[in-house]
Amino acid sequence: MNLALSDRTQPATRKPTGRRRTMLLRSLPMLGWLIADLVLVVAHRFVPEANWLMVHLVLLGAVSNAIVVWSTYFADAVLRVPGGHPKRDRIVLTALNVGALGVVAGLLVHPARGGTGPAWLLIIGAILFGGAAVVHAAGLIHQFRVGLVGQFGIAVRFYIAAALFLPVGAYLGVRLASATTDHAPILLAHLGANILGWVGLTIAGTLITLWPTMLRTRADDGAVASGRRSWWVLVIAIAAVIIAGLVQLRWLAVLGLLLYVLGLALVAGPLVRVSRLKPPNSFGPWSVLAGSLWWVGCLVAAAIHLAVAPDLATGVAGVRGLVGPFTAGFVVQILLGALTYLLPVIVGGGPSVVRISVAAAERSAVPRLLLVNIPALLYLLPMPSLVKVTLSLAVVAGLVWTAVVLIATVVTGLRAVRNRPNPALLPRPKAAEEAVADPVADRRLRSGQAAAIVGTVALLVVAGALVDPVAVVGRYVPPVAASVDGAPAAGAAADVTPTGNTTTVQVEANGMRFTPAVIEVPAGDRLVVELTNADPGQVHDLVFANGVNSGRLAPGAKATIDVGIIGATLDGWCSIAGHRQMGMTLVVNVIGGDPAHAGHAAPAAGAGEPDAQRDPNAEPGPEVRVHDPVLPPVGPGTVHQHTFTVQEKVTEVAPGVRQSLWTFNGTAPGTTLRGKVGDVFEITFVNDGTIGHGIDFHAGALAPDRPMRVIAPGERLTYRFTATRAGIWMYHCSAHPMSLHIANGMFGAVVIDPPDLAPVDREFLLVQSEQYWGPQEGAGSPEKLAERAPDAVVFNGYPEQYAREPLTAKTGERVRIWLLNAGPNESLAFHVVGGQFDTVWREGFYELRPGSGSSGGSQTLGLFASQGGFVELEMPEAGHYSLVNHQMSLAERGAAGTIKVTD
Repeated sequence: MNLALSDRTQPATRKPTGRRRTMLLRSLPMLGWLIADLVLVVAHRFVPEANWLMVHLVLLGAVSNAIVVWSTYFADAVLRVPGGHPKRDRIVLTALNVGALGVVAGLLVHPARGGTGPAWLLIIGAILFGGAAVVHAAGLIHQFRVGLVGQFGIAVRFYIAAALFLPVGAYLGVRLASATTDHAPILLAHLGANILGWVGLTIAGTLITLWPTMLRTRADDGAVASGRRSWWVLVIAIAAVIIAGLVQLRWLAVLGLLLYVLGLALVAGPLVRVSRLKPPNSFGPWSVLAGSLWWVGCLVAAAIHLAVAPDLATGVAGVRGLVGPFTAGFVVQILLGALTYLLPVIVGGGPSVVRISVAAAERSAVPRLLLVNIPALLYLLPMPSLVKVTLSLAVVAGLVWTAVVLIATVVTGLRAVRNRPNPALLPRPKAAEEAVADPVADRRLRSGQAAAIVGTVALLVVAGALVDPVAVVGRYVPPVAASVDGAPAAGAAADVTPTGNTTTVQVEANGMRFTPAVIEVPAGDRLVVELTNADPGQVHDLVFANGVNSGRLAPGAKATIDVGIIGATLDGWCSIAGHRQMGMTLVVNVIGGDPAHAGHAAPAAGAGEPDAQRDPNAEPGPEVRVHDPVLPPVGPGTVHQHTFTVQEKVTEVAPGVRQSLWTFNGTAPGTTLRGKVGDVFEITFVNDGTIGHGIDFHAGALAPDRPMRVIAPGERLTYRFTATRAGIWMYHCSAHPMSLHIANGMFGAVVIDPPDLAPVDREFLLVQSEQYWGPQEGAGSPEKLAERAPDAVVFNGYPEQYAREPLTAKTGERVRIWLLNAGPNESLAFHVVGGQFDTVWREGFYELRPGSGSSGGSQTLGLFASQGGFVELEMPEAGHYSLVNHQMSLAERGAAGTIKVTD
């Protein structure tokens, strides 16, 4: 049955028939959705919702329009229904497009997604969208009952089942958007109904008859019987995936996906037999074939993700990552391939005009096909992010190229139809089309085009690598052996005498660290490292400064590294992007040889002792005590007397890092003061240090000349102020350079409660500060401070201390967190992962509070250096809520912790 030519009995005319003209006009919304999606591709870095929005624009808009238009057309063809049904089609397409717009807009403004719009917009859009599918299914059922059901009527059964799955997917989509927890099960069911059902069933049913038509041959005798069997298998498989999501049965979802692949295999059997008799030789069939391979590949990958995942949520997260490849590789390629075949026929105009349209559609077929699939396959490999971006843009360029060719095909065909009576005005074939008559020239042309695309993709990869060479080296380090047996390792002391002995050390990579992290080797010994990647979820390697490396190791893999003859200290690290910065380093120390460091540059002349470096493998020392984050209540009375004594002490500021801090009362931050508006604070300031210091309380308004003056060691002064305004105020040393005194520990907080401060269940205080490490057990580095290059950014004086010993609360309790950014340089963007603030008070002013009439919330409190405020929130359920500086590079330097919430 030749679907596309089912109206061949109509006479050729100067313009397309009414039926064909209608098909072309109904394709315009599909084109509009694709253009909108391409605009998003360009703007995706500026639109936070772009990733999911691009997928919905393709599947809800372009693909759904194509499904309705072409399934109706094919149903008419196989059922021999004359005349069409324009009124019903207009209703369905109008409801479909209005509903799709409503769904997209509703998702953008839905309150559960952080928007401020009405929730009913999404519901109405989903009702219209799902309702359009129901009406479409009803129309197909009517056609099936009144038409002449031949052997290929099985395709219409696929269309009906697909349309009935769509309302289920629409309902699940509304549930998914409104859910605050347990997204994964609903998402799995939603994907099963929409992608496997609505999209997959339609395409499977269409290919039964369209594939042989595209190859211009008759269908296989077993196609109909295989189609009937596969219909049952596919419908049962889709139902299994939906049920698996709703009842959270991971293995049922795996079985459902594998059953779906089996159903596709039943469909593919007759199609493969046809292809053997007449292989694909044009863009349309090759694009459909490539899309089908992506279809099966994504399904198998989804089944693997779910099978190996420890739980359903983790498995669905992996499946979700396949939606993009599924959409671009499978859906869009099959859509464009089918249109490449169908549009020239729909334009019509007789055999001569169709040949012209086909020639236009086949322009640059090979490079377009390769430009989509080669970069897409490379994208799946572990590549640096910049290379992945480049490859994804190449895929988009290939798809856009084909879309432009299709538009040009329609324009060329319509012009040819208009000029058909005058042959002189008909377009003449280009060289590429003329080459088809000469097989040798055709092969030469296609080979040249293929080579050009392969070369272009290679250049794109190289260009991305050149822009980000560190990332490439970090990911692709092939194994490199040591130097020739008996020779010193590269970079080792040249005069080292080999001992003939071998030191073998077993090293384990796990949790962003090497164990052991220090290896001691006698001078002249050959070092052999037996490396095991014991990390269950990370790829690692080990690279030494002499160029020897292990190559990439998958989880559980092992490698033996011949490092060579050791004559000087040698550094090692994991070169996977970001792992070295996270602390995956080790050092080989030489015993009895030249202590010169072969692994990195020596300090510059006059630089003195090198700055301290954090030992990523070290734990906090026994002297370290977690700074109590609980804010004490206001003390009795209205006059508060305190003594602040300057103490210089060597203390651990990070695991393995000891610095000589200048402190108030021996801690950094110093003693916290708290009072009410109108209270008086009387501070006796004593300098027991070795250099001059002073103190500046922001909580008091007074002339700074006397109370804030710098006093010499052994002196003291009295600082008296009245707290006239509420706030969380900073105090710090007033000596110059002030930035160094603050960074070296001389800061603290004064909390003055607002008069209307409501009671809460728990109250915490976090003071952010920065550390610029100097030499071990020395003072901070003024050079790093001037360069604004902190070694650590911390809450209450120590990196990630509240990740090890979290703050605690219970579900439903009201928690207030006071925040002060002591600086001296960096900003604080305070955020609780999983939490939302309903109260925000910054610098003496409520920016958000309950009962203000606002339904909004806040996600982040931003504070410049010396600013303060507080936030309030309630955690809805038990769990571990991370608290971070959302300037994420600072959180990764230590400004992070956890609130442990229990029932």
